[in-house]
Amino acid sequence: MTEERTGDGGGRAFRKVSEELRSRIADGTYPRRSFLPSQRDLAEEFGVSRDTVQRVLRELSYEGWIESRQGSGSRVIKNQRIQSSSAKASRSSRGATLAPFISEAFEQPEVALDVYTLTSESLDAHIRLQAERIRAGFIRPRRIALRMLLPSISLPLPYPRAMDDKDADLLRDRLHAITRRHTESLRGVLAELRTEDLVPDVDVQIRHAPLTPTFKLYVINEAEVLFGPYEVIERPVVLESGEEIRALDVLGLGATLTHHVGDADPDSPSSAFATSMQAWFESVWTLLSE
Repeated sequence: MTEERTGDGGGRAFRKVSEELRSRIADGTYPRRSFLPSQRDLAEEFGVSRDTVQRVLRELSYEGWIESRQGSGSRVIKNQRIQSSSAKASRSSRGATLAPFISEAFEQPEVALDVYTLTSESLDAHIRLQAERIRAGFIRPRRIALRMLLPSISLPLPYPRAMDDKDADLLRDRLHAITRRHTESLRGVLAELRTEDLVPDVDVQIRHAPLTPTFKLYVINEAEVLFGPYEVIERPVVLESGEEIRALDVLGLGATLTHHVGDADPDSPSSAFATSMQAWFESVWTLLSE
């Protein structure tokens, strides 16, 4: 019995498939130029209808992640890219994506992440992957400290913005639902690591600032900075109900990130950028957020 037949109405099933496929593209399970499983296989794996799978694939196609051709399947044409002068970016056999940076951070005894983002969708996918590694005994961090800055809920944002005013509330509610869902997921998965005595010290703080995010920022273990601007695009947004709304939006998961690490020269471009972005985060966290 699929989830759609249990009174859920298809919304929960749509979210489950959508979030899992995004997570697999983000962590390199489905690398660029690879093909996704067939619609039949995906429907069977997730216990959902073919219609749900088709709606999810349509959304991923609109967002530029995949291209679908009848008779050929769906192929990944984009994933998150990181440009870096550091050798670390090339260590992963899956290429330069966010996954190896988060993985290496969690391999340290103490993990410190400062994140500024529009939603917590990307980070949630990566943290859940690290939680699985911790439960499997592959890594054993003693402390995880996460500080995340999100835009104030009451702040009118320029994106996502419906091209038709009558759809404005639908897109606003969708954005808030995505943020709330992934924020709760992050809190929950990290709290479980502590209650299960897998990580002795877990500190999660989430604040909101009256700023529209124009870029995504990760400060990792107070040593590395990943930075990427949000690119505004016009695309159809697929709602859980299957309705499509034409909108201006940004693709956070697909933003190209640049990697900066401080070196022995505090005046080098990389050191100066990493230091300035860490100082920027601290100033907003301390003086503007709530």
